[in-house]
Amino acid sequence: MIAFIKGELEYISEECIIVEAGGIGYQIRIPSSLLEELPNVGDTVRIHTYLYVREDAMNLYGFSSRDDLNVFKLLITVNGIGPKAALGILSTLSTDELRFAVLSDDAKAISKAPGIGPKTASKLILELKDKLKLEDAFESKLAKAPVQTELTKALGIKDPKAVRSEAVQALVALGYSNTEALKAVREVLITETTDVEDVLKQSLKKMSLF
Repeated sequence: MIAFIKGELEYISEECIIVEAGGIGYQIRIPSSLLEELPNVGDTVRIHTYLYVREDAMNLYGFSSRDDLNVFKLLITVNGIGPKAALGILSTLSTDELRFAVLSDDAKAISKAPGIGPKTASKLILELKDKLKLEDAFESKLAKAPVQTELTKALGIKDPKAVRSEAVQALVALGYSNTEALKAVREVLITETTDVEDVLKQSLKKMSLF
């Protein structure tokens, strides 16, 4: 298994890149979303990779982070989704957006990926719902936005008003507008036993219907 390749970026196209490492040029297939993160040709790049082997081919697939790579590995475990379709999904949705879509049963968002119909999207949700966690997406957002660090401490808050407030702040920090966040959270029944994670899951599901 080739865990990652670090070397000089030699070539870039919409579907693949070539990285020279140790005198060898590795052709690596990538999601189109990775193009924005690549350095200039001639610069050093580090790509996390997955080697897919079949009888008639050996292909390398590359990602900017281990998280993206791990989600790719999960996607290709779904019956009917191969590496090409998995790349299409990760070209359409970020790993965080995919988590939110799966956990909120948003098959419509997933079916926007090329080659993924409603039935396949629903199957993906069914098979991955127990394998993808909201906490992982939330922690990823926290790492990119330090302002959210206090929100993780609030996950155990039980006061309904505090839970509602923290949920709105979390949704705004995740990129939703105040109006969207407030509308979604207000439609969630919050009791003394409801925590922020519950509110986020229900709110994300409702927002997929807006």
